[in-house]
Amino acid sequence: MTAQVQHKDNSSGFAMSGPAEAIDQTLAELDAELDWLTRLTPSNMGTLWDAFCESNYKAMPALEYQDVDIDLEALRRKLLGLPVHDIDDPLIETLLIEKQREIDRQIELVRMRARDGIIIASIDLFGAVDSTLLDDALRILEQVPQIETAPRDSSAEDFVKAAALEMEYYNGQDPDFGFEVKVNPNSGGTLFTSSGDLYVAHDYRTAKARIDPLIQHEIGTHSVTWHNGKRQPLHVLRCGLPDYDALQEGLAVMGEYLSGYLPPERLRMLAARVVAADMAVNEVPVVQIFARLHDEFGFDKFRSFDTAIRAVRGGGLTKDALYLKGLVELLAYLHHGGDFETLFIGKFALKQLPILEKLLERGMLVPPALLPRYISKPRAVQRLENVRNMDITALYQEHPAP
Repeated sequence: MTAQVQHKDNSSGFAMSGPAEAIDQTLAELDAELDWLTRLTPSNMGTLWDAFCESNYKAMPALEYQDVDIDLEALRRKLLGLPVHDIDDPLIETLLIEKQREIDRQIELVRMRARDGIIIASIDLFGAVDSTLLDDALRILEQVPQIETAPRDSSAEDFVKAAALEMEYYNGQDPDFGFEVKVNPNSGGTLFTSSGDLYVAHDYRTAKARIDPLIQHEIGTHSVTWHNGKRQPLHVLRCGLPDYDALQEGLAVMGEYLSGYLPPERLRMLAARVVAADMAVNEVPVVQIFARLHDEFGFDKFRSFDTAIRAVRGGGLTKDALYLKGLVELLAYLHHGGDFETLFIGKFALKQLPILEKLLERGMLVPPALLPRYISKPRAVQRLENVRNMDITALYQEHPAP
């Protein structure tokens, strides 16, 4: 048996064995090095839309990608060579073996990029679009009203200013929070959070009423769970246990609702992503995906284009179905009386919660240091109670809460 060298985590006081800590750290590093989503994101997004418009929405140029600049097979050998069975705690061993398997599937996804096997690799990693989820998506698109969205009357500067104040609030709660808001020089109007920092595209625009809900989505969920995860002895609770995306995005969208404004069009878009992912898996051409979203479901041309492109990234990616899936699963969890605050201890999937709860009981994990700001507000608490008896088709607000 391998000698057990004890290491002490400053946040919990829990001593994790040497093999477990070393493997946990290596898995977190391999996860960051692979960065699979960046490698499956088209590098010519800036020209795709213009070319598609010039074709009168009839022809889509080929998607291009950056070169894969890492040795995938060497990465896989290092991954599979980790002595995971030397871990002496069966609960920790189970979680880290599961993470090892997930990174292996992510390597395969990158390896099969733009090749015939990409759809199989995507389904292996994210799952297919099952009939129940597709039915939920179609119910939303049928029952949730199409309401004209509010004008995008705020600038990237407005958003950055509000987000910086939110970061200051969390820094006041815990000085170790320390994340930043950064302006992304790339065009495209996107928001994303990476390693706790929020990136705002220089040309980003949204409705003023959507600024706070989107901040709660990005900072209140993604940054807060990164912060709470980095305080855990298990490093993989920071970067994410296997299949964590669904719960993360479900929590993030729920944060928009609880903070007071999840427009019907937002919920409809999550449903449209499920339909697009299902069509991509069935190898429907991207132009036909666009046409269905625009002609049948009434989305504007750019949103239909963007959603279709997201579905066919890499040759076919089912990841986008996870947003609605995560929201549906979160609703079911809350319907059964699940504790909301525990979901912020780090980045994980609901299926792992029973193991994590046992680790919490043993003092091997710590409760969340921070919770989303909105949860301290009485109206948000009342909305959370209402959600526990709500159908997915009712989870929207036609107007911002006062």
